[in-house]
Amino acid sequence: MNNVRDENMKRINNQELANQFIDEQIKALKAQIGDNKVLLALSGGVDSSVVAALLIKAIGKNLTCVHVNHGLLRKGESESVIKVFREELGANLIYVDASDRFLDALAGVEDPEEKRKIIGKIFIDVFAEEARKLDDIKFLGQGTIYPDILESKGIKAHHNVGGLPPELNFELVEPVKLLYKDEVRQVGLALGLPRSMVFRQPFPGPGLGVRCPGAITRDRLALVRESDAILREEFNKCGLDQKVWQFFTIVPPFKSTGIKDNKRTFEYAVVIRAVNSVDATAAEVEEIPYDILFKIRDRILKEVNGVNRVLVDISPKPVATIEWE
Repeated sequence: MNNVRDENMKRINNQELANQFIDEQIKALKAQIGDNKVLLALSGGVDSSVVAALLIKAIGKNLTCVHVNHGLLRKGESESVIKVFREELGANLIYVDASDRFLDALAGVEDPEEKRKIIGKIFIDVFAEEARKLDDIKFLGQGTIYPDILESKGIKAHHNVGGLPPELNFELVEPVKLLYKDEVRQVGLALGLPRSMVFRQPFPGPGLGVRCPGAITRDRLALVRESDAILREEFNKCGLDQKVWQFFTIVPPFKSTGIKDNKRTFEYAVVIRAVNSVDATAAEVEEIPYDILFKIRDRILKEVNGVNRVLVDISPKPVATIEWE
């Protein structure tokens, strides 16, 4: 399969077309893979989850998944991945906690592209180390989707495992690389994956690293993680999680003055971003009702130590991008 969608390719916007795609892909995967084994980097996001489900249907236990915790995941992310894939879906799952390795290498690095390159390189190194421990792996599964291919042409460096050492010599398996995000979700539903997994928010490969602009510090990373958890919890309570395509917090690398307990503070600001999009190529800001916004604000200011301001980003894509870096 090439890297360009056929102009006549129908948009997968219903279960019938999704089922047709699944049947076609299972046949194609079986023909491509045969009795060989596949290794997949499983982040727990929609794309890699759908690829994992397709591969399980096609080759069963010949799939091995590796989940790498790079220290830039959302609160409870790794625990959720382990529970869903290892305990509920019975996948062969290897969990690697490499948090310190990533964060130590990122210390003091401000340039966004350099951060992405460091994260990508270490990810490849960690993944390759795990791959070398396994026998008879011939194929590498990846959750590449069509916007990744479009955006990789000069816009940003993608974090994937396509740059593995040549001695591993894996052939790529990319069954959803010509699909947009909404189509991947349709396929996920047709595969019977839990809705909570299928509609899990898009999450960048570099994780919270792109939501901690500038040089990543462990204290700001903790603020992003805790404020993001509050935002997600409140959106889930009021149903906005079903209405808003992507929502998250950012903690910029600057402080401002404030007042707490009648004392002057010099602390960070948390920025809330909530956008809607169909295929990630464009996005519009979602309006958050003030009563919900104020509740989120109050919780962040009260529960997240080190924050004295809460802001809202109302910029669309374009001119802005969805993520800050």
